[in-house]
Amino acid sequence: MKRRKFLRGGLLGLGGLMAGRTMQAAGPMGAAEFAERVQAAKLQGSVFDLATEALPTVRIALFGLGNRGSSLIDMLEWLIGQGHAEITAISDVNPDKIQRALDHIAQFQTTAPRVFTGDDNAWKEACSTDVADLVLLCTPWEWHTPMAAYAMRHGLHAASEVPIATTYQEGIDLIQVAEETQRHCIMLENCCYNGEELWILNMIQEGVFGTLTHAECAYLHDLRVMMLDPTYYEDRWRLKHHLFRNGNLYTTHGLGPVCMYFDILRGDTLSHLVSMSSREAALSEALSDSEEQALQDMAGRVKCGDVNTTLIRTVQGKSIMLQFDTHSGRPYSRLDKVVGSKAAHYGYPSRLYVDHGPSWSHHWLDESETAEMRDRYAHPLWTRLQALAAEHKQGHGGMDFIMMYRLIRCLNQGVPLDLNVYDGVLWSMVGILGEESVSRGSVRVDVPDLTGGRWRKAVPHPVHRDVQ
Repeated sequence: MKRRKFLRGGLLGLGGLMAGRTMQAAGPMGAAEFAERVQAAKLQGSVFDLATEALPTVRIALFGLGNRGSSLIDMLEWLIGQGHAEITAISDVNPDKIQRALDHIAQFQTTAPRVFTGDDNAWKEACSTDVADLVLLCTPWEWHTPMAAYAMRHGLHAASEVPIATTYQEGIDLIQVAEETQRHCIMLENCCYNGEELWILNMIQEGVFGTLTHAECAYLHDLRVMMLDPTYYEDRWRLKHHLFRNGNLYTTHGLGPVCMYFDILRGDTLSHLVSMSSREAALSEALSDSEEQALQDMAGRVKCGDVNTTLIRTVQGKSIMLQFDTHSGRPYSRLDKVVGSKAAHYGYPSRLYVDHGPSWSHHWLDESETAEMRDRYAHPLWTRLQALAAEHKQGHGGMDFIMMYRLIRCLNQGVPLDLNVYDGVLWSMVGILGEESVSRGSVRVDVPDLTGGRWRKAVPHPVHRDVQ
C-alpha cells in the first residue's frame, strides 16, 4: 500500500475514528457500563508481580520511528553495547524514517534489524518469537492497544509509550490479554524515573513527609508549534485529538509519579473523580494566525478546552489535583506538589518545606539546606545510574536512560518490572473517565477496581529494588 493511501485511510481518517472514540467514552459505553464490564471480566491481578523467563539478550521490535522512536534508539545504545539488548526489527510507514533508523542503529549495532513496512499491517509480521521478545511501541496513541494486545497474543512482551489505552474497552482488553498470556505489558512513563520525583519518593519512604494528604500534578507544555507543524507529529495526528476530545488527554506524566508517592495499587487506589475544562482560545488563535488555509479552517472547531482540571480522591482519603494544558503560552511544568503532615514540596522550581526540627519556619528551606536534603535522600537508583547516564545520550535529563535500563535489566534477569499493566491502564483511564465527567457537566465518576482486589495488599514499590 502506498504511504499516501495509508495515511489517508489511517491517520487522515483519524477524525472519524476519534469521533467514534469520543462517543464510546461518553455515550454507548459510559463509566457505569465500564465498571460493569470490568466486574464481568473477572480481572484477577494475576500479572501484578509477574516474573517470566530470563532473557539474557532482549530482542526488540521497535514500531514507530518518529521523534520518540528515534530517542529510544539512543537510550538503548549502552544496553546493546553490553549485550543486554538488540534491535531485531523496525516498522514504520515512512521510508525516510526507516532509513534514518537503520543508519542510526548501524552506528552501534553490528547486525541490521529486519524491516517490516509496505502496508498498515506489516508490523504484525514482526510479532513472532522467532523475531523478537519485546515490542516497543512509539506510534500514535490509537495504535498502542491493538499492537500491544496482538504482540502478547503471539508470545511477546509489550512496552508502550503513553497513554497505553485510549478507550474503556481497550483498558479491559489489555488487562485480559496480559492475564491470559502471562506476558508483561508496561507503559513507559519516564517521569517516574526523574531525579526529582525519585528524591521525593525516597523522602516519603524515609518518613520525611509524615502522613501524606494531598498532591498536585500536571502536564503543562505549550505544544502549539509542534501540533501545527506538518511533520513533527506525522499528519498532525496529535492536533486531531484536540478537535474531537475535551478533557485531560495526557494524564500520566504528572499522575504516574503521584501514584507512586501515594502507594496507588499497593495499599490504596483511586476512588472517584470530577473534571472540568475551561473555554478554548489559545489553540484556535494559533490556528487563525497560521498561513495555511487548512489550519485556519480548524479555528473555532477545537473541542478541547485550554486548561483541564481533574480532582481525584483515593480510597484512603488522599486528594489529587491533576491539570492538563498544551494550548497556553507558559513555561513547562508538571507542578510536582506533595503535602504531608510534616513536609511539603512544590516543583518548578523545586522547593522543600520541613515543619519540624531545627529548620522549622514559615519559609522554604534555603539552597544549602535543600542541597543537604538532596544528598541525604537521593534515591539509590538515581545515585547509581546517573553517572552512567551522564556518559551517554540521556533523554529528558537522564530519566529516559534509567527507564530503559530498568526495563531491559528486569527482563534480562526474569524479575517483575517496576510497573505493570494495571498501573498503565489505571493512569490512562483517568483521562477517559475525566472526559466523561466533563461531558456530563463535571459530575462525579467512580474509578473501578482493575486488579481484582489486589490493590489492597500494601507492598513497597518495586522501583526501590536493587536491580543490577
